[in-house]
This record gives sequence, structure tokens and C-alpha cells, in this order.
Amino acid sequence: MNVIKSDFFGEVEMIQLGYSPIGSPLMSVFMYVVDGLVIDTAQHLMAKVVMGMLGEKSLSRIILTHHHEDHSGNAAMISSRHAIPLMAHPLAAEKLRLGFPILPYQRLVWGKAPAVTATPLADVVETNRFKFTPVHTPGHSKDHFVFFENQCGWLFSGDLYLAERIKFFRSDEDFGAQITSLKKIMKLDFDTLFCAHNPCLKNGKQKIKNKLQFMEDLYGHARELAEKGYSEKAIIKELDPKNDRGVKWLTMGNVSFANMVRSALASNSTA
Repeated sequence: MNVIKSDFFGEVEMIQLGYSPIGSPLMSVFMYVVDGLVIDTAQHLMAKVVMGMLGEKSLSRIILTHHHEDHSGNAAMISSRHAIPLMAHPLAAEKLRLGFPILPYQRLVWGKAPAVTATPLADVVETNRFKFTPVHTPGHSKDHFVFFENQCGWLFSGDLYLAERIKFFRSDEDFGAQITSLKKIMKLDFDTLFCAHNPCLKNGKQKIKNKLQFMEDLYGHARELAEKGYSEKAIIKELDPKNDRGVKWLTMGNVSFANMVRSALASNSTA
């Protein structure tokens, strides 16, 4: 059963898309459209729905928070059909141009993003009525950006937030870099958090603060156990909430709680 919803928050259209061949989707993706600007393009397995919902809208350009297939999945098609440019981090642009490998579960849940050409993000991305400032926030991926609209207090956060208490990490995520990015975002004046999977339409900055505290606490606990002589395996067992068995199996170990602990132990964060 697929999830297809469209709601507005002020002038921002929030298009929610969830795909599943059987049962409920594991996770929905949000694509945002505001004043002709498309922010992320959702999963390719929902391509027909995306194009139908965009229809005859007057669009000016696409910007991506990062290259992952659930964000770039329909970038090529939207860019081509609407004859509009695509902008992303140079590293993302390289991956999108050449194509990048994904695991079987990613093909099943999101689908593979077709190759596409992107140009570098400008220092400020302007529409007729708004100005979006790209802010580099690595950690979830090296090419991750958020987009800040100061006048309205909006933050389009990609995958920087996700939840106050996250349960899993991809194997390539960087714990210390995420903490640094969260601290950077705390300096901005925003209230609305347009997360790509879990939007928070009020108290968004507090949500970011809560996630930062959670990650700092986890880092502190992991380091404390390490200083007591616990092995990595023992630390994971001590802190493991025991709720990621199915996820670990489905993703072939690419996503797990253990990955988060390993990254925290390898981090040079001073949290």
C-alpha cells in the first residue's frame, strides 16, 4: 500500500510519498515545492506519482540536500520534463553524473536514481519571494546540505534530523561530523523543520537541540565504557536497545545501532 499525500504549510507544499509492494511502507519521503523551487525529489519507485503531482506547475530549479537515492530519485526526470536546472554539492554532482551503487534493500524500498547532470549550489538560492542559504552539514553523508530561509524561519534539513532519538546509523555515517553539524545549525534562527522524513512544523530548533543532547549523551556513555576497558563488542551489547535485528538483517548490516556506536567510538568529538 503506497502513501501519497500533499499538504501545505504556508506557501510550502509538502508532498509525502511512501512505496511498498506489500503492506505499509517502511519509511515515507517528503519532497518540498515552494515558489517554483523543488527541494529533493523523492524515491524513483514513485516516479509516475511525482510527475503527476507536479503536473503543469511552473518550476524554476531543483536543489538537493544530498545524493542518496530517496532524495535524488526523480531529479533527472523532473529536470528534463520541466527543463529546469539541478543544483547540488560537487561531490553529489559527481555521484549523480556517474551513477552510484546501492544495495538490494535500497532498490526494493527506494529504487535506483537515474544519472543526471547537476551544477554546484550557489551561495544563496533565490526565488521570486524567498532566499535559501545552503549550509554544509556533513555527517549523514559528506555532501549533505540544509537550506535555511531566514525571513520565514524555515530549515529544510534533509536527513540531518530524522528524530530526536535516532536508533540506527548507516555504515558510512560520521558521528562526530553530525554533532558538529547539529551545533552549527543551532546558531540559526528557525522554528519550522522541513525534515525529509519527519517534518516538525513548530519547535524545530528544540527538536534539533534534543537530538544533539541525545547524541552527546550516547557519545559520553560509549567513551565512559571504553575508558573502563570495555571492548567495542561489549560496549555495543551494553548500549544496544535490541530493536534493530530486523533492520540489520534487511540491510545486510548497512544500517544498525552498532554502526552508530562504532562511529561514536571512532569520533574525535569533544561532546
